[in-house]
Amino acid sequence: MTNNKLRYLIAGTGGVGGSIAAFLSLAGKDVTCIARDGHLAAIRTRGLQLHSDLKGEHTLNIPTCTTEEFQGKADVIFVCVKGYSVDSITDLIKRASHRHTVVIPILNVYGTGPRIRRLVPDVTVLDGCIYIVAFVSAPGEVTQMGKIFRVVYGAHQGTDVSRETLEAVQQDLQESGIKADISTDIRRDTFVKWSFISAMAVTGAYYDVPMGEVQKPGKARDTFIGLSQESALLGKKMGIEFTEDLVAYNLKVMDKLAPESTASMQKDMAKGDESEVQGLLFDVIAAAEEQGIEVPTYRMVAEKFGNPT
Repeated sequence: MTNNKLRYLIAGTGGVGGSIAAFLSLAGKDVTCIARDGHLAAIRTRGLQLHSDLKGEHTLNIPTCTTEEFQGKADVIFVCVKGYSVDSITDLIKRASHRHTVVIPILNVYGTGPRIRRLVPDVTVLDGCIYIVAFVSAPGEVTQMGKIFRVVYGAHQGTDVSRETLEAVQQDLQESGIKADISTDIRRDTFVKWSFISAMAVTGAYYDVPMGEVQKPGKARDTFIGLSQESALLGKKMGIEFTEDLVAYNLKVMDKLAPESTASMQKDMAKGDESEVQGLLFDVIAAAEEQGIEVPTYRMVAEKFGNPT
């Protein structure tokens, strides 16, 4: 695959997917979005409205359709749905892929790349994660907050993908104003993101506070640190080698967030919608049990949210 106008398909045009699509589109890249319900209808009627601290205010006419309506092929498929919706886009990935297509999952939950690879074994599936504060602020509208917009992606051991392909995607992302890093250890990097977003989302939801409350000394910050310490211990037990202290890293990222920001899991739970509490809270506890690790802070928080599904 060469960088001769790569065709991008964004599966899931929420805060993350919508921001990736908008930034790529603003840079003149070939982008198609998958959306549904009122969000889809609003984008079709008025275009995708972007409110961005990095890019300003824009209305973008990006081709957008349902999974069933999409009939083309894509060179790069960004999977930006929530963890509980991955199974629903398996057929889309199969239909939209050609021999050289690469799939890049950008999800909060850990192990998504290998999971999708099992579902679509004939497609080249990488793995990835993202650092961004973004959300759907109204039907057809995506808000991106703060100065952080970083995508990390790469291949798991045993996945064959050319350096040329990885760099072609990196070039497009960078030209779009997105910091893009090709990972040399995507298992580590996706775990690091899982550790951070789990601690962030769980702390925010437990205390029902924005991140500004976690950025200052107090119970919320102490809980965030406790959760980070426990996931760091879990990662080490799993054989992951961190390049820097995970707790210090999580605090560094936390303190760069917009103080008014909240995690999508927290927003979903507040609205009574389906959330990623399974993947960001109970899956951590299950993994700790499997590894024989005690996670008292996670267990304390879990008492508020009931039993895992």
